[in-house]
Amino acid sequence: MTDRDRLPPPPVLRHEIARRIARFRREHYSRLERTYRDLVEKGQHPRALFIGCSDSRVIPNLLTGADPGELFVLRTIGAIVPPHGSDQHATGAAIEYAVLALGVHHIVVCAHSHCGAMRALYQPPIAGAHHLNLWLEQAREAALDASESDEVVVETAQRSVVIGIERLLGYPEVAERVADGRLALHGLYYIIEEGEILVLDFSRGEFSPLR
Repeated sequence: MTDRDRLPPPPVLRHEIARRIARFRREHYSRLERTYRDLVEKGQHPRALFIGCSDSRVIPNLLTGADPGELFVLRTIGAIVPPHGSDQHATGAAIEYAVLALGVHHIVVCAHSHCGAMRALYQPPIAGAHHLNLWLEQAREAALDASESDEVVVETAQRSVVIGIERLLGYPEVAERVADGRLALHGLYYIIEEGEILVLDFSRGEFSPLR
């Protein structure tokens, strides 16, 4: 018996998903067909790495107005950036690939309002969620010595962005390029219900409305 034989039969693609895929090719792909073909023939050359949360309400390309090929996206639970040298190899690999192989000029760390991952730091571990609970410990440094509240969750998410920026500077390839001006780091906080982006002001350590 081969490994393939052990696999369950493929499920039938739900009509809604099939319809949306067909619409993608009919409306979106047909409009940008030349762009997609150029990206295959000439390769991708995104200018920015966007590190954002896996939350379904956060859509990086929509937020930034990026077309195909312009944004290299890393989505993690809570937009958490683990320290250099941690055992979270997938995240570290994405950062290294974006900087060393793709040569991005910007890295954006974007947290958002009503983040379940940040709220989970103030709640008991989720039973049976071994990988999730270990991952959330990567953000423990951002947690406050306070009881859970909406205000605390907001501050925790914003602190996580600052910590993420600091951790990025622990990656040698990032620190080197920031130092010589080839790479810039940016911190964002997205308020979902208002459609507003707050930008981290490094000099003051505060988030301000985008101007």
